[in-house]
Amino acid sequence: MSLVGVRVEVPTNQPIVLLREEEGQRYLPIFIGPPEATAIVYALQGMETPRPMTHDLFKTVLDEMAVRLQRVVITELHDGTFYAEIELGGDADVRRISSRPSDALALAARYPDSVPIYADEAVLEEAGVLFDQEDEEVEIQEFREFLNQVRPEDFASE
Repeated sequence: MSLVGVRVEVPTNQPIVLLREEEGQRYLPIFIGPPEATAIVYALQGMETPRPMTHDLFKTVLDEMAVRLQRVVITELHDGTFYAEIELGGDADVRRISSRPSDALALAARYPDSVPIYADEAVLEEAGVLFDQEDEEVEIQEFREFLNQVRPEDFASE
């Protein structure tokens, strides 16, 4: 899957992270919190903060320990809640650790090289959304325009 970006659902103003199948036409929208949306947008836009955000700190710790985020896996959807795991690898071993999808994606977005993102087929079958080609092109263009105009402050809760 690829990380398309973050958008805000109208009229609820709830942020959504949008993933797209690399070899397919399904999208996977996942509702996330405003802080995680801000963290993902900052990373996607290459914005730096005066002090490290939590995901920046975690990446720095991993880098210092010579451990790399190898992949993100959206593992399940249970009662409307998505679950994920991050796969971390170092010199000797690989570990999978439970994570919220939003945190896993915020961390993945901080790597200069693309971190593979996967979603379990059962999750895609249950929550995946298909767009027809014309709708998809319009949606992608609207989403790109949104990403070009959005600021992290737009996700601040009131």
